[in-house]
Amino acid sequence: MKRNNSEKIGSLIHQYLRQESLEGPLNERRLLNSWSEVLGPTIASYTRELYIRNQTLYVHLTSAALRQELMMGRELLVRNLNEKAGAMVITDIVFR
Repeated sequence: MKRNNSEKIGSLIHQYLRQESLEGPLNERRLLNSWSEVLGPTIASYTRELYIRNQTLYVHLTSAALRQELMMGRELLVRNLNEKAGAMVITDIVFR
C-alpha cells in the first residue's frame, strides 16, 4: 500500500520546534557556539562570558583594546553571526 501523505523528516522536526517554541533558543545556542568560529580562537580566548537577552548579544572581554576594535566592526559582526546561525537572532552587540 502506498502512502501519499509522507513528509520529509527535516520539515517535521522544524515544525515541531516551532510548535514547542524551541526554535528561538536553538538559534541562540547556534549563534553562541559560532562565536569562536566567526572570530577565531585568539579573540575567543579574550572572551569571558557570552549571553543573549532581548536580541542583544552581551560579550564580556578581558582586553580593553580588543573591545574598542570590535565596537568599530559591530554591524559586520552582527551580520556574520546571524548568517552563521541561519536566522536573525541578534540585532546588536554590547561589549563590556
